Amino acid sequence: MSSTITLLASAAALALGIGAVSAKAAGEEPVKSVILVHGGFVDGSGWQSVYSILKKDGFDVTVVQNSTTSLADDVAVTKRAIAAASGQVILVGHSYGGVVVSEAGTDPKVAGLVYIAAFAPDAGESVSSLIANPPPGSPVPPILAPMDGFLFLDRAKFFDSFAADVDVELASFMAASQVPWGVAALKGKVSAPAWKGKPTWYLVATDDKMIPPAAQRQMAERAGAITVETPGSHAVYVSTPQVVADLIARAAVNAGLQ
Repeated sequence: MSSTITLLASAAALALGIGAVSAKAAGEEPVKSVILVHGGFVDGSGWQSVYSILKKDGFDVTVVQNSTTSLADDVAVTKRAIAAASGQVILVGHSYGGVVVSEAGTDPKVAGLVYIAAFAPDAGESVSSLIANPPPGSPVPPILAPMDGFLFLDRAKFFDSFAADVDVELASFMAASQVPWGVAALKGKVSAPAWKGKPTWYLVATDDKMIPPAAQRQMAERAGAITVETPGSHAVYVSTPQVVADLIARAAVNAGLQ
């Protein structure tokens, strides 16, 4: 089954690659600025490998450091990054970062959105509402009871639930260096989702135990996203950065045609 998924991902990537070649042949220029937005429980350092690949390919990359205390604060930080970027922007969100880019992505400088195993809420939705009724049989993320309004994952279960395909030592470090995720951020509602008016791409991580793959597919379909699937945990951006960077790069080329 995993080989079939891999072949599907490769075929989709090839199709997008053909689009990239056509764009260059037509004399179009890709979007050169990329902004990476992390999700809950982690910070922007997890994007390091994706950042390095994109920089090597000539992109101007900004990594947002959100406090994840409230959606409004995180959107404000992301909008400042958009304002500081050169030219049009591809806005990328992982996990809760998908909520942030859905709200911040209406900025006119944003040419396209890329969701990496991320929440893609509609108007009036939040992380809290999207996870309220998980599909039957879905794994339950090991989120501990709130402490002073903030959430953590059980460190002993972090590897299996969040980063099962990440090097064990690195996953252990990620578990030990968790960023407190504010309950207020989970409850933050999107007002006007950017995916309704911007070209959108979505990477489904088929081994994700935090956001069920079925839920990812539903959100991607609702957003009208060009969707690629790849084997990977919720930390797919850490474990398989080349796949993630390739999708972002192809989005940058194709968004330039819009």
